Amino acid sequence: MSERKVLNKYYPPDFDPSKIPKLKLPKDRQYVVRLMAPFNMRCKTCGEYIYKGKKFNARKETVQNELYLGLLIFRFYIKCTRCLAEITFKTDPVNTDYVMEHGATRNFQAEKLIEEEEKKIQQDREEEELNNPMKVLENRTRDSKLEMEVLENLQELKELNQRQAQVDFEGMLDQYKEMERRQRERELEEDERETKEMLERVLVKRLRDSDSEDETEDVKDRGNKHTADKPTDILTTDVNTGSQGSSSVGVKKQKVESWERSVGGLGEKGALGSLVVRKKPADSAGAPRQAANTQTGAGAAKPESSTASSGQPVTSPNGSSLSLLGVYTDSDDSNSD
Repeated sequence: MSERKVLNKYYPPDFDPSKIPKLKLPKDRQYVVRLMAPFNMRCKTCGEYIYKGKKFNARKETVQNELYLGLLIFRFYIKCTRCLAEITFKTDPVNTDYVMEHGATRNFQAEKLIEEEEKKIQQDREEEELNNPMKVLENRTRDSKLEMEVLENLQELKELNQRQAQVDFEGMLDQYKEMERRQRERELEEDERETKEMLERVLVKRLRDSDSEDETEDVKDRGNKHTADKPTDILTTDVNTGSQGSSSVGVKKQKVESWERSVGGLGEKGALGSLVVRKKPADSAGAPRQAANTQTGAGAAKPESSTASSGQPVTSPNGSSLSLLGVYTDSDDSNSD
């Protein structure tokens, strides 16, 4: 098994390579190669488009009697992918390209056609100048005129470039950046001012709401105070004239006025005066009680005149309302006895 991998083969001593018969192959023989379409083409038989880069199994042969600077020219045979028609093209070493020969037309070669047309025009001009000297003069004057126009255009372009070169692009960019920065700062200041105004408005609104709430609470407190103050509260208050001064006098006066508005003055002749009846003098047991009750009143003044009969109302112009009320209560107690 190891002999077939040997690289050094055995040559006998009498080996003569010239005696080996050579294989004679035809010069136009063909080889099967794998290639890609070098350009876009369209089949003449079926109109199928074959795009550049499509792979084919082609046959290659050497073109006989055609050389370019000692370089061989090769021809390739491919088949259309749709109708299997034969298409041939060959190499073009002159233009480093390929040339279509048979079976299809090449697409998108406008640039190549323009170049060929220019070459043809140049060749015709050279032929005319060789045989006609006047044509040479005309061509020279035309060329000089074209050259002057080209120089003028070039000078204009140079002037334009100089004008543009005088413009300070860096300064323009710096100015634009400065404008952007100022605009940004202005926007920030406006935003801060708007937020400050909004906060101030919210604060004022809160203060107003708190003030309104305080006012409503004060109104409620006053209402509760008025409802709590009863007209008969003046009877339960102690009178201290010497200690409280002028403020206590004013408060007492206000309470008396409220009592008179609600109940009325008992010292005057009115509806309540008829209700107070003096106790009869015959009742000896009730006399001390009547004297004691009259002494406990706030006025402590004795009536100067009274009626003789028991049915007449007792009037005391200088007496207080509390003394009369005491007399009224004593009369009630006597009646109950």
